Amino acid sequence: MAWLPVMATGHSGGTAPDFAPVFLSSRSPVIFSQPCGKLYGVLSQTVTVVGIGADGWPGLPPRSRAAIEQAGVVVGSPRQLALLPEAVTGRRVPLPSPLLPGLPELIAAHAGAALVVLASGDPMFYGIGATLVRLLGAAHLVVLPHPSSVSVAAARLGWPLDDVDVVSLVGRPRELLHPLLQPGRRVLALTAEPTAAADIRALLDARGFGTSPVTVLADLGSEQEVVAPADGRPHSRLAIVAIECRLDAGTAPLPRVPGLPDGAFEQDGQITKHEIRALTLAALAPVPGQLLWDVGAGSGSIGIEWMRIHPASRAIAVEPRADRRERIARNAAALGVPGLVVVPGSAPAALSGLPRPDAVFIGGGVTADGVVAACWDALPVGGRLVANAVTIEGQGALASWRDRLGGALTRIGLERADGLGTFTTWRPALPVVQWSIRKLPGPPPGPGQPGASQPPDPSQPSSPSQPSGPSQERL
Repeated sequence: MAWLPVMATGHSGGTAPDFAPVFLSSRSPVIFSQPCGKLYGVLSQTVTVVGIGADGWPGLPPRSRAAIEQAGVVVGSPRQLALLPEAVTGRRVPLPSPLLPGLPELIAAHAGAALVVLASGDPMFYGIGATLVRLLGAAHLVVLPHPSSVSVAAARLGWPLDDVDVVSLVGRPRELLHPLLQPGRRVLALTAEPTAAADIRALLDARGFGTSPVTVLADLGSEQEVVAPADGRPHSRLAIVAIECRLDAGTAPLPRVPGLPDGAFEQDGQITKHEIRALTLAALAPVPGQLLWDVGAGSGSIGIEWMRIHPASRAIAVEPRADRRERIARNAAALGVPGLVVVPGSAPAALSGLPRPDAVFIGGGVTADGVVAACWDALPVGGRLVANAVTIEGQGALASWRDRLGGALTRIGLERADGLGTFTTWRPALPVVQWSIRKLPGPPPGPGQPGASQPPDPSQPSSPSQPSGPSQERL
């Protein structure tokens, strides 16, 4: 370990120093603690991560035992450290709490020692192994996995693991279950609370899956192992709750495909209707792991459906009204995406400082000065922007932006059958104009190309609201 000066992030308003160039010639990763902003040093050793199950030392294979026996320092939770026999002579150090801020300092403090970190089951499956990879880099880890609790649970139940949905509710809201509750599916939920099975049963009852069989699998692999139907009583904190999803009669499922019924959202009328919402999400082209800005979010329906498509999808809802922000948060929790970030304020001011988006939806504010320009300039190459408008003024603004930048301009009309006296007729909804565009590298489209604007007059100053950057293609 080569010790280096401590560097602060500047919480008084500055930003973290750009320390990376100092180590361009180093093959060792920097240990940098994001929460406290301290640069601890350069790691010149490997850390061994050993997975251990509830069966403790007897369940470990020879290689894992040897790594622990040869360790100078063994780090783990008190429960894991208690599983080791007295013959293990390495110094036993408990994991810090909270974990993430204290982990870099703990590793740096034991530089030079043969360091082993204990993990529950498979360290790379919702475990500390993934955290250490992000911190130190895979080249500085040796991971010795143990069968995960999920693998053991699937074996006990006879469930093919490749046909099971898995979610961790350890330190996370149980509302994450909502998107996984689909008729005929099987779900394994990792839990850490003795009331988890009862809490999950209550959630199933509220969602219309009350007839679903629920099984508690606790302390798997240990002498205290329990596999039994959930009966409402507390169970071990080390438990997996298994759910066989059965939809109650008369309950409609809520699929993960965009276009949930409008009634699935709490709303005050400010909602993108489900047919338009499905077309809007298709134009936004959701990609797992990417970030959406939902500008003028209303009920939050676009951001919520974006996140429901994949667990790694992220969204930020920007909404000026406090009552709507509260409603968005309730909708997000009820529909299984409690991680939706809700930002107060109006665009474009509220957009300042937000993480760079991969896609932007503008559901309100297309006529406000600077909103479209700010959203366009925030997008990287490959980013998508979709905006909808129902008023003549809003539609005119979108047509103007299409003339400047290109993209696709689509007019969407919907009609629904409705009564007319004793007969039936078609009732048209307000037409929606949708502008969709994708940024591409290269110069803007030239005159005569689709979406090209007229050459600018060099004697006139450029419009302050006109965005700069790469060109685009039709979506």
